[in-house]
Amino acid sequence: MPVETRDRILEAALVSFGGRGYDAVSLDSIARDSGIRKQTVLYYFGSKDALMEAVIDRTVADLTAALLESVEAPPPATGGAGGLPDAWAGVEAVVRAVFRFAVRRPEMLGLLREVTRLGPPWMDRVRAGFEPLVERARAFLEAGMESGAIRRCDARLLLVSTYSTVMGVATEVEVLRAVGVEPTLRDTVLRRRELLRFLRSALVG
Repeated sequence: MPVETRDRILEAALVSFGGRGYDAVSLDSIARDSGIRKQTVLYYFGSKDALMEAVIDRTVADLTAALLESVEAPPPATGGAGGLPDAWAGVEAVVRAVFRFAVRRPEMLGLLREVTRLGPPWMDRVRAGFEPLVERARAFLEAGMESGAIRRCDARLLLVSTYSTVMGVATEVEVLRAVGVEPTLRDTVLRRRELLRFLRSALVG
């Protein structure tokens, strides 16, 4: 199958699902946005659900690759004076990567919000896709706790809390507007800075 046609469909579906929500999108509209016929969409994906699955898989893969790339720096130290800087650098790198996605590819984070709203089976698919990344992050945090660089706590609970906080601040444009914060690039930078300050205080004191 021509890769470029499949990619065009996936991109149009990602923008639509992430921006308007799954229920508000039809295969007809995705076909129009892709510049192809509906029959072509069905040829590649078979159904709207199958297309959603493919979009989720690609989004999870792209986000995972970006987050792993962001922490390719040395892992958290297991002791000594370098523990805190190394552990915190990893957390900061992930937060910055998420905010880059919020600015450059908001539809990807929008899709994750939509999947959370929809629940199973879509959320189960996302959870399974992110599981290797979650396990790596858990090991990272536990190593930081062992070194004394990060406060001791339940690593998985910390991940859930941090994920919710970061995703909320990075993507909830409507909520921010409701409280008088216009989501400009400058505001995004300021929110990221405040979030990093909050997380540093919570994690390392």
